[in-house]
Amino acid sequence: MSRFKIHLFLFLKLPSAFWSGVRLRGINLQQCTTTVRHRWINQNPFGSMYFAVQAMAAELSTGALVMQSIRQSGRKISMLVANNKATFGKKATGKITFTCNDGEKLNALIRQVISSGEGQTLWMKSIGVNEKGEVVSEMDFEWTLKLKS
Repeated sequence: MSRFKIHLFLFLKLPSAFWSGVRLRGINLQQCTTTVRHRWINQNPFGSMYFAVQAMAAELSTGALVMQSIRQSGRKISMLVANNKATFGKKATGKITFTCNDGEKLNALIRQVISSGEGQTLWMKSIGVNEKGEVVSEMDFEWTLKLKS
């Protein structure tokens, strides 16, 4: 999965994330990093980034890992966010970087889904930091994974 393909996916399937400035910065088997910059188009009335824009960037950091792991498994597996929760610590201004480091847990779960044939769930965390390295928000997404028939 290349950055270009993910950005094309955003443009075609999630245009609100694309136009809000959400971008994939890096992905490997263990982690995924996304960024979004505070701009006029994604601001709230309080002079910082709207929480939903942060959620889009955070979800992409977890979801891109899920898509990559499914693709590497060679199996058809459905994916869906069942729940999410968020904690906001600081105003989000400037460039915010979201990182998810749950690739190992995810790959183990995908192996379990394939071997058992049963649907499984996994909470994945994405932490957003500003340019000073301060935590702006932490978001957790509960992904459900199930083999397609």
